[in-house]
Amino acid sequence: MCIAGSLVGRRSGIITTQGQIIADLFKGDGFDVVSVSIRRNRFLRLADTVWTIFRRRKDIDFLILEVYSGLAMVLADCTSWTAKALKIPTIMVLHGGNLPHFAEKFPVWVRRVLNRAIAIVAPSPFLASEMAKLGFPVQIVPNVIDIALYPVKFRRQISPKLFWMRSFHPLYNPEMAVDVFRRIKSSHPSATFVMAGVDKGLEVHVKEKASQSIVDNTIRFPGFLDAAAKVKEFSDADIFINTNRIDNTPVAILEACAMGLPVVATNVGGLSDLLTDGENGLLVPDGDVEMMAAAIEKLLKDPILAERLSRNGRVLAKKSSWESVREMWTELFVDLSKFQDLDMSKSRSGEDTEATTFSG
Repeated sequence: MCIAGSLVGRRSGIITTQGQIIADLFKGDGFDVVSVSIRRNRFLRLADTVWTIFRRRKDIDFLILEVYSGLAMVLADCTSWTAKALKIPTIMVLHGGNLPHFAEKFPVWVRRVLNRAIAIVAPSPFLASEMAKLGFPVQIVPNVIDIALYPVKFRRQISPKLFWMRSFHPLYNPEMAVDVFRRIKSSHPSATFVMAGVDKGLEVHVKEKASQSIVDNTIRFPGFLDAAAKVKEFSDADIFINTNRIDNTPVAILEACAMGLPVVATNVGGLSDLLTDGENGLLVPDGDVEMMAAAIEKLLKDPILAERLSRNGRVLAKKSSWESVREMWTELFVDLSKFQDLDMSKSRSGEDTEATTFSG
């Protein structure tokens, strides 16, 4: 198989993507895997991807293509066109909470790209239902984490040690996180906060915001975290907060759950599909600082609730283990193989056949 997308996480200091993770896991299971591309520059990544598929066309039985919104759709468009021209069947994997909005804005473009797929996969019911509005059936296969890399520590009596981990970008609303911590700090002077992640334009602003309040000396900004540092920060914290304005199935929340960290998150995008309020997480309205602070206070005062979220979170994370997710991929491959002689021949004929033909 060939797995194509942004695999820049193979370079030091860059976030690991799902494409890279499943490429390594499939390879570990004995599949012959071609993965592309690690190029950081978008244009070089596109050129590398198209050239690799063309060069290895005789070796590739099928393509797994990551599909994101924005400029990343150009890569999906060119890559899927190349695969179709070379008669390589393509499975598309949808990512990103902003993809439904992008598809609504550019429906013709997105339909043209998705129409080249023999099957379409999404990691959440939210993304599947939203993209199904374009007329394509979407199968749910969750994002995957290596559960063995996240040692669990169940919480009960917790302290106000907060952890936030996303990119410093407007979509992830890091300013809200500072405002929430300011309120927690006012009633819990010993409270601490770690804000980790790569800068996407807002880190300086967030640090300035923190310095203008009473919390500047109790917020730590460690930057990008490698695997070992990530596990340490998750282990040291007692509450994980997620302040996103748009989201799908964030791996950071799955990682927090895997380590038994109670999660408080804004109820946006696919979060209500991922978390059940009061069972494996607490959900608050988008941008509502007071409600998130109140939810954190509730956790601090209710050890039974904290323990329930901690233990159920680990159960949730196990559903994204490779053992579980691999079975779903296997079932998809088996379903598609049933149509290989008939329907895939239509895909290879050069016609723009509807993706529904190959839904299995």
